Amino acid sequence: MKAVQSSLCNAAASIVFVGRNRHGNWIAREQNGIFGGLFANRTQAFKYALFENGRHPEAIVEVLREIELDIPATRRSGGT
Repeated sequence: MKAVQSSLCNAAASIVFVGRNRHGNWIAREQNGIFGGLFANRTQAFKYALFENGRHPEAIVEVLREIELDIPATRRSGGT
């Protein structure tokens, strides 16, 4: 008997939220803010989400509420 694992459980498949921000622009954003982008249309947002999550359409969630592109700033070492 062969064990089957859902691709949603696959660590390589990041959950990506796609929706519009308060200005009506399309956003694609990984659930933890690891990657994301601002897009001119829905098609481009989904294309980006598929590329970034390793082609797992089941791990892309279109949201009806407003979402923002909140990518955490990386901390630089050495002073600032």
